[in-house]
Amino acid sequence: MSLLNRRTLKQIQTVSDELERILDEDTNEKVMLFTEDKEIQHLLEQINRILEDRQNANAGYRRSELNIKRMLSNISHDLKTPLTVIIGYLEMLLMQETPEKSMIKKVSHKANELKEQIDQFFTLAKLEAGDTMLTMSKIDLNEFCREIIVDFYNILTEKEFNVNLQIPESPVFVYADREALARILNNLISNAIRYGDAGHYLGLTLRSKDNVVFVDVVDHGKGIASTEIPRVFDRLYTLEDSRNREIQGNGLGLTIAKSLAEKINGTLTLKSIPDEETVFTLKLQLLDY
Repeated sequence: MSLLNRRTLKQIQTVSDELERILDEDTNEKVMLFTEDKEIQHLLEQINRILEDRQNANAGYRRSELNIKRMLSNISHDLKTPLTVIIGYLEMLLMQETPEKSMIKKVSHKANELKEQIDQFFTLAKLEAGDTMLTMSKIDLNEFCREIIVDFYNILTEKEFNVNLQIPESPVFVYADREALARILNNLISNAIRYGDAGHYLGLTLRSKDNVVFVDVVDHGKGIASTEIPRVFDRLYTLEDSRNREIQGNGLGLTIAKSLAEKINGTLTLKSIPDEETVFTLKLQLLDY
């Protein structure tokens, strides 16, 4: 093989390697190579033109996606205001003894369910649009967990759940956003009540190891097959056999919980043994000061 051919092949290989790197890293770079070979120069021009078109298309897609997410966030916000007013009127009507009180109570219940779904949708839209502002602070996690579980007292009592709390007496501090942490735990506990209804069991355990804190939310419901676990945190995912249950999910709660966990520098994982136990675990860094 002639020296010229070897040089040409080497330059083509260099172009190929650089192109592969740019595509893998998804950067806005161009393939740069100094060469006197007219054919390789022409090849570089064509490659860089294609790269530029691709980069422009990606930028346009990202702008459109962001605009759509912001629009959905705005729509969710606009829906919340009139619905809140309607719920207020229904609550006023429920304070009166009328023949229609039972019907009004059902309408009020459905209105609150709708508001909860809009709240979830609004939260996810804000997260995906990058409009979520977090205020990180020092939080006593054991006290925080106790406050959260109290909010579920009525529904847990009504559904005759056996509640097992394993929370240490001494403070366990983490660095997180209070609203985000509350939403994560609320979503996990609501999920355990919804899908663990058959087992009538809810466990909430706070444990620490080394510099890490774990919050386990446990239910004894039907569980999740191993093939389904990778999809559980996907947006709009719901288990097929849950669709006819009295308490209906919207497939957003766990997506939001996982996203918020990552926002506060934590992780959210899942383990499940079908027909025995399902455990969602929130992992956070322990504060020692």
